[in-house]
Amino acid sequence: MSIQIYILSKLAKESSYPYKLKKELSEPIPFDKLANLTESKLYYHFESLTKQELIEPTEIIKEENRPDKQVFAITEKGLALLPNKIYQLFEKADSLSETIVGLMNLDFADRAKIIKILEEKLRKLEKKRDHIKSLNMQVKLEGPKKEGGDFLTGYFTSRLSNESEWIDSLIEKIKSGSI
Repeated sequence: MSIQIYILSKLAKESSYPYKLKKELSEPIPFDKLANLTESKLYYHFESLTKQELIEPTEIIKEENRPDKQVFAITEKGLALLPNKIYQLFEKADSLSETIVGLMNLDFADRAKIIKILEEKLRKLEKKRDHIKSLNMQVKLEGPKKEGGDFLTGYFTSRLSNESEWIDSLIEKIKSGSI
């Protein structure tokens, strides 16, 4: 989904072709490598978005001794669905790191709706953290098993608390308009 949001958001700004978008992703930071994005994956998503009628080819650029470049533009349908894809990305993400493409394209979404999604995620994380703490208190372990249980409880609650803090910080930054 992130790749499709990336493609749609880039085409919402200007028509382009797959190789150019891949090149932009790789310079100056190799995001394409970090995201394991190959040219074949990118072309697959261009084809998929075309079949969904979210983008359409607009021209073919022919250059001597070079492969033809098919230029694409976003359709009205694609422009209308882009915010929904961003909302789905935030809803389905298991961590903030999975929302990077959505965060970079908040201009295409309703920030208030993103905040509501994040607040719901925050509520669920806090509930999960509290549940893990209560389980540890309910289970009566002794010796090394108790140490192991306490260690795991600390580990998981710490991770959940850390993610909660980052989500809370993100909510504040979106509310203030700094992101």
